[in-house]
Amino acid sequence: MTRGEGVRSEEERAAEARRGPAGVRRGGPPHMQMGVPGEKASNFGPSARRLLGKLAPYRAQVAVIVLLSVLSVALSALGPRVLGRATDLIFSGFISARLPAGTTKEAALEGLRASGQGRMADLLASMTLTPGQGIDMTALGRVLLLALGLYVIAAGLQWLSGYLLASVIQGTVSRLRTDVAAKLNRLPLPYVDGQPRGELLSRVTNDVDNVGTSLQQTLGQLLVSLLTVVAVIGMMFSLSWLLTLIALVTIPLSMALTGAVAKRSQKLFVRQWKHTGELNGLIEETFTGHGLVKLYGRQQEADASFKVKNDELYGAAFGAQFISGTIMPAMMFLGNLNYVAIAVVGGLRVASGQLSLGDVQAFIQYSRQFTQPLTQVASMANLLQSGVASAERVFQVLDAPEQLPDAVATPAARPTPVARGEIRFEDVSFSYTPDRPLIQHLNLTVQPGQTVAIVGPTGAGKTTLVNLILRFYELSGGRITLDGVDITELPRRELRSRIGMVLQDTWLFAGTIRDNIAYGRTGATDAEILAAAQATYVDRFVHSLPAGYDTVLDDEAGNISAGEKQLITIARAFLANPDLLILDEATSSVDTRTELLVQQAMAALRSDRTSFVIAHRLSTIRDADLILVMQDGQIVEQGSHEELLARHGLYAGLYAAQFSGAADEVTAATKSDHRIPVS
Repeated sequence: MTRGEGVRSEEERAAEARRGPAGVRRGGPPHMQMGVPGEKASNFGPSARRLLGKLAPYRAQVAVIVLLSVLSVALSALGPRVLGRATDLIFSGFISARLPAGTTKEAALEGLRASGQGRMADLLASMTLTPGQGIDMTALGRVLLLALGLYVIAAGLQWLSGYLLASVIQGTVSRLRTDVAAKLNRLPLPYVDGQPRGELLSRVTNDVDNVGTSLQQTLGQLLVSLLTVVAVIGMMFSLSWLLTLIALVTIPLSMALTGAVAKRSQKLFVRQWKHTGELNGLIEETFTGHGLVKLYGRQQEADASFKVKNDELYGAAFGAQFISGTIMPAMMFLGNLNYVAIAVVGGLRVASGQLSLGDVQAFIQYSRQFTQPLTQVASMANLLQSGVASAERVFQVLDAPEQLPDAVATPAARPTPVARGEIRFEDVSFSYTPDRPLIQHLNLTVQPGQTVAIVGPTGAGKTTLVNLILRFYELSGGRITLDGVDITELPRRELRSRIGMVLQDTWLFAGTIRDNIAYGRTGATDAEILAAAQATYVDRFVHSLPAGYDTVLDDEAGNISAGEKQLITIARAFLANPDLLILDEATSSVDTRTELLVQQAMAALRSDRTSFVIAHRLSTIRDADLILVMQDGQIVEQGSHEELLARHGLYAGLYAAQFSGAADEVTAATKSDHRIPVS
C-alpha cells in the first residue's frame, strides 16, 4: 500500500467544495488552509548564508576554484601594465626618430626648453629616448608575446575554474533536490494535503531549478569580479595614487545605489515567485479538471481567474525586473563619469611629465576593468535576489515540521503482533485543530476476521477513522492497538505493509498494467500477478487490449475506462494479501454487472482477514458482520443490518431514504413515459 493512496479523505473531498479559485481553501481543517504562503519581508542575509552553506561538502573543490581564479585574475591584471610598456616603446620610438641623431636626450630636452617648448620637454623627460633611432621592434615583439602569454594562461585557468564550479553547483543542486524529495517523504499528511499541488510542485521544481541557475550564473562571476576589483586597485595604486582615489569615489556611490535597489527589488522577487506558485496551482487545477470546466461552462470563470493571477504575476515580475534592471545603466553612468575624470587628470599628469603615456593608457584600462566587475556585480543582483527568494521557498519546505518519528526500539525489544487482525480503539480522540474536535473518546473493538462497514453522512469522519489506523494522522488522545500492540510502537512501514487499501479515487502510475498490479507486492511472480488479475476480473478485459498485460498506461491512464482502473487497483490489493483490508467505496466506478463480480472477489479477499468497508450504497454492506453508523465523528449506532433497521434510527432513515428515493425516481420516470400507441 502506498502512502499516496491514503491522501484524500472524505472530509477533504467535502472541503474542496468550499475552495476558492486557484486552490485557496476557505473552510475545512486548518491544515487545508496552508496552501498559499503568507507575504512577508525576505530575510536575505541568513538565507544567502544558508544557501552557501550547501557548498560545504565541496570545500576542497571550492579551494581549488578560488586558487585558480586568483591566479587567472592576477595574470589578467598584469596584462594592461605590459601593454602600457608596449605603448611606451612605440611612442618613445616615434619621438626618438624625430630627434637629431648623435645628440643625447638631455641635449634634446635643453634645445626644446630654449626654443620655448618647455611643456613638450616635461612630457619627454619621463621617456626613454634614443635620438635618431626608431621603434625597437625586437623589444616590442617580446612585450606583445608576454602579454599574449599572460592572457592565454589566464583564460585557460578561468576555463578550468568554470568547469570545476559547474560540477560543484550541479552537485549542490542535485543534493538539494534529494533533500527536498526525502523531506517530502517525511512530511505529515496534513501538510501535503494543505498545499495546492501546483504550488508545492513549483517549490520543488521551478524554485530548485532557479536556485541552480542563479548559483551558476552568479558565484563564478562574483568571485572573479571581486578578485578583479582587488587586483586592479593594487595595480592602480602602483601607477598613481591620485588617479586611484578618483576611481575609488565611485565605490560608495555604487554600493549605496545597489543596496537601495536590491532592498526594494527583493520584496518584489518574493512576490514574483509566490505568484508563480499560485499560477501553477491554478493551471494544474484547471487542466486536471478540464472536462468538468467545460461540462459546467466555466471557461470564462477559469479564464478570469487565470487573468487575475497572470496579471498579479506580471505586476510583480515587471516590478522586480525593472527595478533590478536599473542598476546596470546607473552603474554605467557612474563608470563613464569616472572615465572622463581619469582621462582629464591623467592627461594633465602626462603633460607635466609625472606619468608616461603608457601608464595612463594602462590606468584607463584598469579603470574600465575596475568599473566592469562592479557593474557585473550590480547586474547580478537581480539573479542573486531571485535565487535567494527561491531558496527561501525551498527552505520553507525543508523546515516544515516532520511527522513524529517511529518509536525507537530494537526488533527484539519491540513486540511483534501475531497476524490476527484485531483492532481496538481505546478512548481515541482526534481533531484537526484543538478548537474543532471531531472524534472524542471513541471506544471500539473489531474482532479478527470481521467485516466492519462504516456509513454516515459526508464529513462524519468515516475515512478519518481508517486513516487513524494507518497513522496518516496522529491521535490527540487514547490509543489504537493492532493485535494488542500500540500502533505507535510499530514502524510505519511495518504497520502499513500489513494493510491493504482500495480507494474510490484510483491511482495508477505510468507503466504497464502488469507493473501496476505488481506494485502491491515486491517480487511477485507472473503467475501470482495473473492469479490476482483473474480473481478480480482484470483478466477479463486485458485480453481485449493490443498488448495485453504489457499495455502501457499513459499519465492519466486515459486508454482504459474508470471501472477498469478500479479493477486494477483492486487486483493490486489482492496481490498484496494484507492482514487488514480497507475499502473506501471501492466499487463505485464500475458498472452494475462488474460490481457483482467484484463483490464476489472482495468476499474472497475479505475471508479470514479483518476488513473495513466505507460505503454510501448501503445495499453493498448488508452482509457485513458489524455496521458502524457515524455522525459528527462519533459512532451513534452499531450492529448488523437487521438490528439497525429494527431500531428505526439513523441507519434505518438513511436506508429508507436511499431506496425509497430510488423507487420514487423509477415511479416518476414511469409516469412521465407517455408512449404513443402504434396503430
